[in-house]
Amino acid sequence: MGAAGAAGAGPRLLLELRGGRRGALLAVGEPEEGPTCVDISVTPASVQVKTSEGCTELRLPAEVRLDPSSCRGLQFLPGEGLHLRLQAQAAEISAKPTSVFNQNVPAQECCTFYCQSCGEVIIRDRKLLRVLPLPSEDWGALVGEWCCHPDPFANKPLLPQANDCFTGDSFFLVNLKSDSWQPRPELGPAETHSLDAEDHFKLNPKANTKVICKRCKVMLGEMVSSETAKFYMTEIIIQPSESAFSVIPRSQFVQSVIARCLVELSSARSTFRFTIQDPEGKVYILLWLLNSDSLVIDSLRSSRRIQRSIQKFPLLEDQLQADPSSSWNAVKVLYVPCIKSRNEELASSWENDISVHSLTLPSATCLELLLILSRSNSALPSSLRFMNSFQVAYLKV
Repeated sequence: MGAAGAAGAGPRLLLELRGGRRGALLAVGEPEEGPTCVDISVTPASVQVKTSEGCTELRLPAEVRLDPSSCRGLQFLPGEGLHLRLQAQAAEISAKPTSVFNQNVPAQECCTFYCQSCGEVIIRDRKLLRVLPLPSEDWGALVGEWCCHPDPFANKPLLPQANDCFTGDSFFLVNLKSDSWQPRPELGPAETHSLDAEDHFKLNPKANTKVICKRCKVMLGEMVSSETAKFYMTEIIIQPSESAFSVIPRSQFVQSVIARCLVELSSARSTFRFTIQDPEGKVYILLWLLNSDSLVIDSLRSSRRIQRSIQKFPLLEDQLQADPSSSWNAVKVLYVPCIKSRNEELASSWENDISVHSLTLPSATCLELLLILSRSNSALPSSLRFMNSFQVAYLKV
């Protein structure tokens, strides 16, 4: 969608464009060699900064154009550089997440469920006759309000039948029963027993019925009944059986799934605050969706400093290798970490607020998401990292 070209060691350029407002914020980093003469050139198609040590250029995507005459709000921040605002024109700047990973389950088609982390086949060649969204969590109360007779669904969970798949906010409910599926005999009270004939995942009766990938040991979901499994969207890829499995970098996949969940929930329920918690109800992150129509262009995408900052985190290394471009659509979020007993009072108030929606993910994925948010936050200029008491981050779509 665009590229950053650099000659020498020019200053960093960061440009955020908002589709809804047609506005843009440009941050020009202070040259590493210290105070020097800086020549900034803004054209409709690019931004170029020249110093005595080098040149940095941001070339915009074809559908985006800047209005150089609209530059305003120029300010210099010591130790950080110049900030200015200007207007942008575009056919459409939208970070609305799309199903780039075949996560929208196609009905009437044979599908294969894969472990996203290692590519292990979890369910092979399953023909899903019905793919239906689950109602909102307060559907039972609504039935009670509207029905003139006793609620026929009282205390009856909505579970899929054979060849059904129900979709929730962050999970799939799948009926495991099929002609080829038969549970194996229990080997003992403390032993693991298989759930399918191909032995691709297992259920540990000592681990609260967690469903674990046999190959990589990642938690994929949990059993909610003897025949029904809940698979988390961040752990499973569903593709047509005739398609070959393609490896997707973990960080890229997690960001896209979470971004889509946030946008869809905010649109459907007009809620913009979320708690990220594990299946035991432990809150890891408080998230506030700020906007979903950002386009971010960064000249520091492949800099050595960024590479050094992620050497100890393989989760983030594959992100740069798989996505070398300098521009990306993103949702902008505010977040607060809640691990190690941090921000307990705020987390408690959010949990008791009916306008806050909870997203449940495996505990390891909650920590992965927190690491991704922290990495995004640390890559921003210092003055853009915080908004009130929240930290700022982008989730790439």
